[in-house]
Order: sequence, then C-alpha cells, then structure tokens
Amino acid sequence: MADRSETPEVPGSQSLARGRACLRCRKRKMRCDGAKPACQQCIKAKKPDACEYDDGKGKTRTQILRENITRLEQRIRELEDPEYTSASVTLFDPHAHRRSYSSSSSVADSSGSGVSLSPSPFPPDSPHGSWIGVPSPSPSPFREPYHDDMRPPYELATMLLEIFLPHRHQCGLEIHVGRLRDSLTLPPVQQRHPALMNAIYLWSCFVSRPAPLSQHESHYLSRALEGLNDAMQYADKVVDVIQGSCLLSMYFLANGRVLEGSYHANAAAALCFQWGLHGGISNAPSLGYSDPVAECKLDAPKDPIEAGERILTFWQVFNLDRCWSVVCHKPSVIPDTQSNYTSINTPWPLSIEDYEAGRMDEGRNFQTIQTFFEGQGSNLVGGHGRIAMRVKASALFERAHQLSMNWDHRLAPSTAFTDDFQNVEHSIARLVPTFMSIQELNAASSEDKHAYFTDHCLAYAAIIHLYFPFADDPESYEKCLRAARSIVTIIRIVQDVEYDFLDPIIGPCWIAAADTLVRELNGMEVSWPLLNTGEVRAEISTVLYALTNVGSKFSLLAFSIAKLTKRLEDMI
Repeated sequence: MADRSETPEVPGSQSLARGRACLRCRKRKMRCDGAKPACQQCIKAKKPDACEYDDGKGKTRTQILRENITRLEQRIRELEDPEYTSASVTLFDPHAHRRSYSSSSSVADSSGSGVSLSPSPFPPDSPHGSWIGVPSPSPSPFREPYHDDMRPPYELATMLLEIFLPHRHQCGLEIHVGRLRDSLTLPPVQQRHPALMNAIYLWSCFVSRPAPLSQHESHYLSRALEGLNDAMQYADKVVDVIQGSCLLSMYFLANGRVLEGSYHANAAAALCFQWGLHGGISNAPSLGYSDPVAECKLDAPKDPIEAGERILTFWQVFNLDRCWSVVCHKPSVIPDTQSNYTSINTPWPLSIEDYEAGRMDEGRNFQTIQTFFEGQGSNLVGGHGRIAMRVKASALFERAHQLSMNWDHRLAPSTAFTDDFQNVEHSIARLVPTFMSIQELNAASSEDKHAYFTDHCLAYAAIIHLYFPFADDPESYEKCLRAARSIVTIIRIVQDVEYDFLDPIIGPCWIAAADTLVRELNGMEVSWPLLNTGEVRAEISTVLYALTNVGSKFSLLAFSIAKLTKRLEDMI
C-alpha cells in the first residue's frame, strides 16, 4: 500500500460539506477529497479531465475551454495583424505528450517540418478575405495531391484545431484527437485531407462568432469546397471526404442554408453506402460477376483505431441523414432493408477510447437498426454507450416522424402501419429508461452532459411526432404533453455557458415541444377559460428563451422563433 504521506489529505476531506465533492464522485457516490484541479478518485481512474466542481471556487472544464479559445483567438489576431499587440500566449508543444500507437501512423521527424508564420491565414498572393487568389488548376488532368496553398501555416492550423476540438461532438465528429493533432506534423501526403481539415477550420471560425476570426469563414469554406473536388481522386481519403462533407452539411444547415446542407448530407450518405461503410468493418461479399466500373472497396484497416473511425464515421452520417431529413422534410438517403446489400450491418459504435484499447466488436452484426426496433440485439457490444444512444434516438426521431407523415385519417390503418407504430412505441419505451435521469444530468461531465441533452430531446421529440396526429385521443394528447414538459425540464438545467456547445438538432426538438404547449394553451383559453394558464405560459417562455439563445448561434431557427412569437402575440 502506498505511503499516505505522499498524498497529503486536503483539510476536511473526510467530511466535505454537502455539494463540495466533484461532480464525478457525486455521480458515483464515492468519497471525494475535494482536491483541485483533480481529486484523487479521478486521478486514480485516469480521468483528471472529467473532475469538475460546481461550488463556485474552481473553474469547470467548460470554463477553461472557453478561456483557452479566447486566448487562441487573441493569438490568431496577432498573426493576422502584425501591428496588433496583446499579452503573449504560450501554446502547448504537440510533441510533448504524444500518445503511442502503431507504427503505421507514426509522426515524421519534426525537424523536417518547420513552423512558418505569416501575418494572415491567406496565401501571400491572395487578396485578404477574397476567393480570387485560389490558384487555377494545373494543365495536367489531375492536380498535384495536397497542394500546400490549401493548408494554413502550422501554428495557425494548430490554434484553429484547438478552437474546434471542444465543439467536435456538437457537429457529430467522433475522431481520435491525438492522431488528428499529429497529422499536422506529417508529410503532406500522410496528413488528413484538406477537405476535412478546412471544414474543421471553417467550424473554428463559425463557433468564434462574433470574434474577429469569424470574418474568415468564407475563406475556409472556399478551401473546403475546393478540397472536396481534389479528394475524389484518392481512394485512401474517402473517410476524410465523408467527414468533411458532414461538417460542411452541418455548417450550412446551422446557418439556414438548407439546400446546400441537404446536398452535402446526401453526398456523404451516398459515399458512405457506396464504399460499404454500412456493412461494418468488412464490405459486403462480392456478387460474383464482373463490374465495368472500378470496385469501390476500402483497404483493410491498419489497426483498431482506424477501424473504429470508419464505424464512427458511418454513424455520424446516419445521425445526419436521419435527423435532418426530418427537419428538411425530405426522405432519408441511407437505405435499411432486409436485403444483405441494403441492410445496415455496422456494429453499434463504441468510444474512440474503447477502440484505442482494442475493445472491438469482432463479430459481424446483422441488421443493427432493424433488430433494435424489433427489440432484439440488446446484448450486442456497444449498444448502451453514449454514441450508440444517440444513434438509437436519431433512428426513433426519424421513424416516428415518418409514421406521422404516412398517417391519413381518411383511411383505415394498414396492418403494416400498425405493426410499425407499435415497434416504434415499444422501442421508445425501452430506450428512455436507459438514459441517465434528468436529475443526474448535472453530475455528468461537460461533453457527456451536452450529448445527453440531445439524446433526451430527440427521444421526447419522437414521442411528440408519433402521437401528434392523434391529438383528438386524450391518451395520445397526454403523451405529447408529458414529452413536451420533459423537454422543458431539460431546458431548465441548461446553463447559459452551455448553449454554445449544443447540437443544432436540439432546436427543432424544442420547437416541437413549443408547438405542443401552444396547442395546450390555446385549448385552455378556448375550451376552459376559467383555468389558470400561467404555468403553461411560463413553460412556453422557458422554451422561447432557450430557442432565442440557440438561435443566436444557429440562424436556421430564426423563422421558427419568429413564427412562434407571432402565434403567442395573436393569442394575447
């Protein structure tokens, strides 16, 4: 046993006042010594980054991240304007704490990759903020791969990446952070493709609004779009292309540019399916005949991390396809049928840390989503992880909306419709109890908390979509109302600092809750004028406040917020 004198006890650690323990220890009901920045329990569990306090005396990880982003933006401004002066910023050494992994992704000798600095993130021959300076294509049929003018200087790229990383879950990107950082020091041909990296830099500018960095969005948008054209030539960069397309789609959708967002979402889904990511780690078996078109087949993954990133990329596309098809009022693109060729057989996603530790589901899954709706496959590896919960919530959100759109009150429901309805109903009933309870959400780490907000809201929005067409039935109406009020309960525990990290899809979920509450208020004022409507009005105000906060970042919601406000004004 280690000498306790090596780890001095914090005074009063044996009897901390209520609420003084870190959030992780409170969640797990463990004795906490209250040490900062990380208690001994979190250090022993190798999760010092997850050790957070809400006693007002220590900064949470979210607050630290926001301060880091502010410092990085300040440094970028210094690089852009040589005459601008501010307190110096010390950047981390990317080589100091490198994770070890297989030699296939080893980092090149840093001595061969000097750090070049320029006063602007744009090429020297490019007008500031202009698209005119993008070099014209070379005379040859194909460009030289990964031309340098599509990459910002190393220090600038590092800072942009660090601004983005706290927001990666917000836009659905699950990726090995160590390898992504190390990619910046590799020879150009081994780096992640500019289509992905410039989409990441684009998001860095976007989440920095209204800081000066945001003025460069159009520049990195142009580079990302140009990178997509180049990337199509290289089969080994297909995953980068798909991830970059997803980030572009989310960027356009969040900014209310629905047609462009749908285009890139559809492109990502088509590529994902064409290259067999829906089939899991291995592609579907050969059909046994010659194909006049070159076969689209990825090489076998080099290690579990690469295999895991492919699985996570498929589910990133799945979430994008299913959730935003509801918002954009379009059919989903990724098929899922009984056929071996068009069924989703990808294993449930694990965390990137699980893949790094070698915890790979080696068995070949079969009809992953279909077995979920049928109540089977509950024991499959990874089916209860954080990312898998999001996938299930996304699937339910889309299927519930699809059923509500297919319902026609003029026709008797078919047997197939009734069976599908019951499957979705039962799937929601099975899934919601497996979520972390609303009361426990405050004890979750920042990243998990933001994800759980989305999971809950998608599931409750699925309930609203499923029963909304049957509001004349008192039981169905009550289920809609309870789901809407559950969303209100979640909104009330969202802190102002957390709005900047929420998934944009949460806005349409809140709008569904607001529509339900407005319908309740309208019914109370028309049919039961003697009842007190104050509580319902307070709930609607809560949702409207939250929507306004989210809408300040995601202009997609502007029209819905204005419409909701107008409806409320008309009822006064």
